Amino acid sequence: MATTAKQMDPDPLPEWDLSDLYSGPDSPELKSDLDRSAAAARGFQDEYRGKLARLSGEELAAAIARYEKLEETLGRAVSYASLRYAANMSDPERGRFFQNVQERINAISTELLFFTLEINRIDEATLDRRLESAALAHYQPWLRDIRAFRPHQLSDDLEKLLHEKSVAGAVAWQRLFDETEAALRFPVDGKELTSAEALHLLSDADPAARKSAAKAIGKVLGANVRIFTQITNTLAKDKEIEDRWRGFKRPISSRNLGNFVEDEVVDALIATVRQSYPRLSHRYYRLKAKWFGVEALSYWDRNAPLPDAEDRSIAWPQAERIVLDAYAGFSPDMAVVGQRFFERRWIDAPVRPGKAPGAFAHPTVPSAHPYILLNYQGKTRDVMTLAHELGHGVHQVLAARQGQLMADTPLTLAETASVFGEMLTFQAMLKAETDPKRQKSMLAAKVEDMLNTVVRQIAFVEFERRVHDERRQGELSADRIGDIWLDVQGESLGPAVKFDSEYRYYWTYIPHFIHSPFYVYAYAFGDCLVNSLYAVYQNAAPGFAEKYLDLLRAGGSKRHRELLAPFGLDASDPDFWQRGLNMISGLIDQLETLG
Repeated sequence: MATTAKQMDPDPLPEWDLSDLYSGPDSPELKSDLDRSAAAARGFQDEYRGKLARLSGEELAAAIARYEKLEETLGRAVSYASLRYAANMSDPERGRFFQNVQERINAISTELLFFTLEINRIDEATLDRRLESAALAHYQPWLRDIRAFRPHQLSDDLEKLLHEKSVAGAVAWQRLFDETEAALRFPVDGKELTSAEALHLLSDADPAARKSAAKAIGKVLGANVRIFTQITNTLAKDKEIEDRWRGFKRPISSRNLGNFVEDEVVDALIATVRQSYPRLSHRYYRLKAKWFGVEALSYWDRNAPLPDAEDRSIAWPQAERIVLDAYAGFSPDMAVVGQRFFERRWIDAPVRPGKAPGAFAHPTVPSAHPYILLNYQGKTRDVMTLAHELGHGVHQVLAARQGQLMADTPLTLAETASVFGEMLTFQAMLKAETDPKRQKSMLAAKVEDMLNTVVRQIAFVEFERRVHDERRQGELSADRIGDIWLDVQGESLGPAVKFDSEYRYYWTYIPHFIHSPFYVYAYAFGDCLVNSLYAVYQNAAPGFAEKYLDLLRAGGSKRHRELLAPFGLDASDPDFWQRGLNMISGLIDQLETLG
């Protein structure tokens, strides 16, 4: 029987149990799944290649169902290998296992590559007639999404080449980044810390600890900047080549298409946030500098607790209770789903050497369940991270009913549930707090989190844009990338934050730049969207919670316009983003009145 967090001793943190996927790397079930999938993929190709345009609607639906089953089996295998690797990236055996599974799956999926390429060659009139079949109409959202890429599709041979080479190209460079990052140790006050531990100290109550950690992080990242520069240049060039062949005019456009959001909507978000820097981040950090009694904050004080804030530790059982109670206050159904993660060992929380830094929720496959990775160290921000990732997890559980092909949500909408979960938890904690100093501290921490989610992530996008644009003219030096980094940080944070020379290397530790270029605007999209959504919730009639859960259940079956319509929201409205930013500005207004 699984042990719940409430039954555990307060000291141990939960570690996930991956046996719901496979019993181990030598599992007979894993070998059988891969062997059967290889044979099934070959048979699938023999049966259907070159014939899709002649199939009836019912026959095409049956083919898609077989394809979906194969994709789910492969997804289960790679999810297991990926999660096992994330638990300890420094273990060479885990890295080798992960790479071998990826290569095996890449070879199998190469046999299936023809399927979506051939579907995209079916003309619209023919497909419309086929969609009169109820069986095929079920897959209409998936067909809509894959056909969105038709203008950028290459010949079958080129698509096959790019697919097969990915494991020895971009994926290999990403693995090099991960393993290099995981192996780094940062000397702080006589201890060798992981990146998660060192970065955690940047929000420590002790100014000396913050400065020591910041200096150590900059020194170690600077010592390794050459390899990070090489990885960044290589992947940016790799993207430029593929974008050029596919006909994407701007580096961000392929990400926007993958998110099924129009370029102009993303451009409006970015422009609105950048125009709002003075009234958001510049104003807040000027206020925080005044609280610290300085003209400008050192960069290591940007996320520091307020000078008179209490530094309290929140034990894991208390964090679980805080988050689940906040979820239950909004929707008991949402809390019931969230409780499963604690009861069934779907969470890995401890900080360990070699473990992936940061946090994530991995959806795995609909026939299994998501897993959450955290690096929990007992601070209020760690509770907010738990609330964030649990929001993802609940979303992934609810969307699983859409099946393997339609459960995944575009990144812009995936961040909705996570940020909403954070907001629910914050509001519940703020309401329960009676000490005015603690309330002020919590408001300040929430503003900082929102600035990190909106302003900082849009600055990251601007950094990526400039790096990718300049890379098209030639390789960038580490100094040039550092200059761009300092420029965008200065623009976004304002004159009340000052940077020492080692801060120029801080771009090197951010994995999104390596794994998923231009991903990060999704955080700002989600935060602004949730701010608008939460404003509707505060004034909503009964039934809001159920409409919200329906949004989550939809997974990837609907686009953002359809999903937001029941709430009277439209992301293409020029005022939409401004409404979301007004919530942040309003919280800063409150802090200014508190002095």
